[in-house]
Formats: sequence, C-alpha cells, structure tokens
Amino acid sequence: MEYDDDPISIKYYVKRYILRHPEQFAGKVIVDAPAGSGSTTQTLREIGAAVYAYDLFPEYFKVEGLTCERFNMAEGLPIADECVDVLFCQEGIEHFSDQYRALQEFNRVLKPGASLFLTTPNYSNLQSRLSYFLFETEYHLKTMPPNEVDSIWMKDESRTSEIYLGHLFLLGIQKLRLLATLAGFRIRQLIFTSASVTSCCLLPLAFPLLVVTNWWTYLNQVRRDRHIPTKQHQLVYREQMRLNTDVRLLIGKHLFIEFEKIADPAEVRKSLQPRHTTFDIIT
Repeated sequence: MEYDDDPISIKYYVKRYILRHPEQFAGKVIVDAPAGSGSTTQTLREIGAAVYAYDLFPEYFKVEGLTCERFNMAEGLPIADECVDVLFCQEGIEHFSDQYRALQEFNRVLKPGASLFLTTPNYSNLQSRLSYFLFETEYHLKTMPPNEVDSIWMKDESRTSEIYLGHLFLLGIQKLRLLATLAGFRIRQLIFTSASVTSCCLLPLAFPLLVVTNWWTYLNQVRRDRHIPTKQHQLVYREQMRLNTDVRLLIGKHLFIEFEKIADPAEVRKSLQPRHTTFDIIT
C-alpha cells in the first residue's frame, strides 16, 4: 500500500517491526483502531493474525476481503471485555479529545498481559520542544500553531456528525506515560524509528543541560515531598528522568511504544495516593 515502503512514513516502521517479530502476532486476535487505509491490517493478516479493523471513516479502508467497522471513540469499541491479544493504535491518540478514556477503553478489550502498540508524532524530541518554545507548534517553521483553519482535517456530516481534528491533542512521552499508567498499562519497550536531523543537531547543546536540570529538579522534589515514601520517588521520578534523557526520544521523529496491560483502571485508582486530602488549602 501507499507509504508502506517509504522510510518517511511511520507505516514503514510498523510494518518492518511486525515482519521482524511475526511470533508476536501470528494466530493472535488483533484490533487495528484507527485502521486508516488498512496497511497494518493487511500486514497482520498476511502473517496469520485474526485482525479486526475499526475507524471513524471506514470508507477509506482498502484491504480486499476484510471489512472495517465504523467506531467513535466517544462511544467505545464494539468488542467484549478482555478478548483481544494485541491492539494497534497507530497515529490516533493525538486526535482523541479524551485520551485517558481512550486508553481505558483499550484496556477493557485487552486480555491481562496483552500488548498495546501505539504510535504518535514525537512531541518530546528536541525539534518539537524548540518549536513549541518559539511558536507553540510541533513543527519548526513548517506550520502555524493549531487553529480552526488548519486543524479541521475531516468533516463529512453525510457519514458522521464527528469532526476529525488534526494534531490538536498532541502529547509527549511524559503525559502519555502518566495516562497509560492510570489506565493500567506500563511501558514494555520503546521502538526507535528514525531520527530528526534538527534534533540531532540540537542534542550536543541540549543534552548536558537536560541531565543537570533533571537531577536538580529530582532532588528538589524529593526534598519538598517528604511525606511521599522514598521508594515511590525512586520508581516514578527516576523513570521520568530516564525518559527525559533517553536519546532515542530526544531525536526520534515518532513515538512507537509497546505498552503492557498490568491492571484494570479501577485497581489503579484504588492504589493512588492523593497529594491533598482537602482543597481548602493548596500550596
């Protein structure tokens, strides 16, 4: 299909990963949502997976012999609980207005220990950080900030009342990690795709500053939050520090992450320790 063999496209790297690791997918029940034109669906079917495709606009699905069902994330996936082995959410999370709800819905349909493969433009690389600093946009000197002219990507009331918004809800690795954690996932692996030339040029200048400021912030936060157990600091804050200084994330064009389902969201909520017992005084 178009872009499958083009290294500029994330589809190229997703296809390459699937073909390099067929044992993860062959014979498995897999959901592809949003499925888009169906390139990932077709690759998975060719290696022997049972694939079910869903998209807000299934009319653009192009895989012969398979049907793509219409789904709106606000209404959820028409799938029973805990019956899916693997779920692909490719270039979709940045279009969902309620990303926490979307991740909870993915958790609902996945079996315990199952994998969620998620891709999204890398809002955490150095180019995107500089672009946001200069112009509050993700692409340096390429696009205007999000607006009502450029951010409405699809609007077809004959098919759905939903508006398909562009990269209005982009999120970096830290926020994505947090939302996934609250939804019952943990990062199993980060899969590198390709490097941004601008980010590579910025790396020698930015990396030392990132390391120093990360350690300074960590030590300052631990000192302030003495009421939180030290072990919890180490588990959470140090994972964040590792992500903040991971060269793959600092220079990569895309986030390509495999999450593992480790708990139900309800179980996660029970284990949370709130910072405040009342909103009367917040410091």
